[in-house]
Amino acid sequence: MHTVSGGEVAGILVAVFWAILVSFLAVALARLAQTLKATTKLVADVTDQAVPLLADASTAVRSAQTQIDRVDAIASDVQEVTSNASALSTTVASTFGGPLVKVAAFGYGVRRAIGRRESDSAKEPRRTVIVGRTVSSARRGKRNTRDKKD
Repeated sequence: MHTVSGGEVAGILVAVFWAILVSFLAVALARLAQTLKATTKLVADVTDQAVPLLADASTAVRSAQTQIDRVDAIASDVQEVTSNASALSTTVASTFGGPLVKVAAFGYGVRRAIGRRESDSAKEPRRTVIVGRTVSSARRGKRNTRDKKD
């Protein structure tokens, strides 16, 4: 019979462990290959969906830029109209404001003067001057009643 030496047993054990290690590596590589295939498919699907989304986003951005340009044009027109209206109101105020205020003040003065004349002719004067001082009609009325009693 043939005896197996310790070196041969050790060689067989190393060969078995080597075979097990290669099997684990083969299984790991097979799973890694499946994962890479799934990742490649996922990236392809994402790319297929992302390209139309990017095209839509690009269209939306262009549309938004067009709208912003329109709003900018409108805002500049509104600013121009506002400055023109301000200039016009300043011109109108300087041209007509002073004379209109003067006419209004004159009219007010005339109405007040006419109103006083009419009230003066309708009533007796409210104040009487006696020796350099003014006496109201209420005090004059009291004095007149005192004078009548005396």
